Amino acid sequence: MKKLLPLLLLAFAPLQAKADITSKFVTAASISVNMPYSQTTRGATVHQISGSNLTPSITVDGSAVSGRVGGLNLGSLTNGVPALVNTDTSVTTTGSAFQKTESILYGDATPSAVAPSSGIASLPHLSGTTTVGSGGTLGSGVITSLSSGVHTCSGAFGSGSGCTASTTMSITID
Repeated sequence: MKKLLPLLLLAFAPLQAKADITSKFVTAASISVNMPYSQTTRGATVHQISGSNLTPSITVDGSAVSGRVGGLNLGSLTNGVPALVNTDTSVTTTGSAFQKTESILYGDATPSAVAPSSGIASLPHLSGTTTVGSGGTLGSGVITSLSSGVHTCSGAFGSGSGCTASTTMSITID
């Protein structure tokens, strides 16, 4: 009987369970309206030369160097535009036909600082692509938030605007 006594005490002892329960509610609501913007791309400097029955040369430190073609000197920039290294040509076979085509398109210089006006920066006219976005308007859009965590977006939101509302609930049991 003495051996059964500890077992009997365990059998009639109250059982304990311990658990922590944590609940978490996160609510968020926001209205966004796009800002006006402008973006531009500078045009590039391009140099092309082609021909037939011609011998090209360039002048380096006052001396002609035969067989070389000039181009853009990226080591010498003025307001972002490279200097041109001229290509001199001479007819290779005297008395024969020759052809030479050369073109250069100087790119845009680096523009000065841009000052915004009415929220939009007025950009200098460049030969590259320029895009201007007028931005959004709120319209009559509104958010209604209740203490229960329920959000409602209503009204007429204008172009470039929107409403986001969310409620997140998490329950953790340890």
